[in-house]
Amino acid sequence: MKRAAGIIPVRYSSQRFPGKPLALIKGKPMIQRVYESASKAKYLEQLIIATDDRRISEVAKNFGAEVRMTSPDHNSGTDRAAEVAREIKTPIVINIQGDEPLLRGEMIDELVAALQDEALPMATFAAKVNDLTLLQDSNTVKVIIDKNGFALYFSRSALPFQASDYLLQHIGIYGYQREFLLAFSQMEQTRLEKTEMLEQLRALENGFKIKIIETPFLTIGVDSPQDIIKVENYLKEHSYD
Repeated sequence: MKRAAGIIPVRYSSQRFPGKPLALIKGKPMIQRVYESASKAKYLEQLIIATDDRRISEVAKNFGAEVRMTSPDHNSGTDRAAEVAREIKTPIVINIQGDEPLLRGEMIDELVAALQDEALPMATFAAKVNDLTLLQDSNTVKVIIDKNGFALYFSRSALPFQASDYLLQHIGIYGYQREFLLAFSQMEQTRLEKTEMLEQLRALENGFKIKIIETPFLTIGVDSPQDIIKVENYLKEHSYD
């Protein structure tokens, strides 16, 4: 099996939650929880935190992470991951969001397994959610897929319109063929990407397919300080390895 490199792109600045990667979750910085969870994947031969901030770098090095300093000028986490991917040789790259403290190593392994098909440029996750009130939550990214499991569109708006059974919530962990990631990072930002503030739309607008892997693991992405409380409550109520 072709193995992969995992890259966790993180920045300190955030309009909604400055310093988010260093926010404590039950006593540990969030970036440490993400790193430790990702390190449980079996198919990663390298795991790197990519940041432009010295504060994040120092904390990450203190808990034993490999860190690469990157340009402060990137428009997205994918572009930051691509900067690091240029220096490594693994054929598959997993872009791991730094605000997904409940991700599981087996999720990363699923992406690596899917990308053994070299015709597949990229893949990501979605989970079925029955709480339809989340359709109106702009922090909950929705995705609709075709009958073959490829993304048709991602949105922060209600998608699909008037859903009455479930929605598919996107989980922001991506797998790429390394060469596609490098090409993708050179494409100009697209209109829908900028409108929705969702970088994966750049791939769809340029005609590339994104495979959606449905997962039973509904993570809690951290977008605001209130989400830290949600994650801590989850950890109190659930067994999480």
